[in-house]
Amino acid sequence: MGRGRVLMALAAVSGLVSACGDGGGTAVPSPSAAHRITVSSPAFADGGTIPRRHTCDGEDVSPALEFSGVPAGATTLAVLVQDPDAPHGAFTHWLLWNADARHAGWPAGQVPPGATQGRNGFGKRGYGGPCPPKGTRSSPHHYVFSVYAADRTLRLPAGASAADLERALAGHTRAAGTLTGRYGR
Repeated sequence: MGRGRVLMALAAVSGLVSACGDGGGTAVPSPSAAHRITVSSPAFADGGTIPRRHTCDGEDVSPALEFSGVPAGATTLAVLVQDPDAPHGAFTHWLLWNADARHAGWPAGQVPPGATQGRNGFGKRGYGGPCPPKGTRSSPHHYVFSVYAADRTLRLPAGASAADLERALAGHTRAAGTLTGRYGR
C-alpha cells in the first residue's frame, strides 16, 4: 500500500475513534441557547453558597427551585444534581423525572406530584444534600442543579440511575438550564 493510502487509512480510523468518544457515559444533548431554562432558588444565588439546611450538616432537604423559559412543547421536567468536584468523578445527589412541565417550580423539601425519584450516589432514592469531605471550606465543591424539559413522559423505574436518566433524555430534551451552588466543610 502506498504512503498516501496509509495516511488516508490512518486519518479515517482516527476520525472513527474520535467520534466514538471516551466511553464515559451518555451525555444529554445540550439545547441551543434559544432553548435555555432559567433555574433559580430563593435559597441561594447562582454561584452562591448552599445554606446548611440543604446539606448533610443540616436538615438535608432539597432547596426550593424555580424555572422560567420552559418551552410550550415540553411535557415533563427532569432534575439531576451532581457534584463534579467529588474525588472519584461526578457524584449524583438527586435525580427526578416526570415532574409536570407546567409548574414553575416547587417548595423546599418537596417532590413534585407525579415525579419519580432515582437512586443517588448514597445508594438511596431521593435527595441527598451536599456532603463534601471535611477540609473543603476554603475550596468548596460545586453542586450543579440541571433541569431538563422533555417532550415525553420518561419510562424509567423508580430508583433508576443518572446514566439511565441521561439515556432516556437523549433525543427528547427540548430545553435545559443549570443553577450552581457551592458548599464546603
